[in-house]
Amino acid sequence: YKITYRRYASLFFIVGADEDENELGTLEFIHALVETLDKYFENVCELDIMSQLDKAHFIVDEMVMNGCIVETNKNLVLAPIAVLDKN
Repeated sequence: YKITYRRYASLFFIVGADEDENELGTLEFIHALVETLDKYFENVCELDIMSQLDKAHFIVDEMVMNGCIVETNKNLVLAPIAVLDKN
């Protein structure tokens, strides 16, 4: 296995992947995740993630299924959580 990480401001995002995974693809996924979190939380910080951990997990679950990236479109990822927030 190999570890890929990226730092955004005070947040570190760490992804573990198989040796044959493309490292640039993993970095691109981390970037898409940060952009999605940033759009939802409006300038995401560690307090946002800690205070609303369930929402952060929901966003990751919408992007990754069974260890595979299934969606990176911010609007499609955030649509189900927007429906939940309305209720």
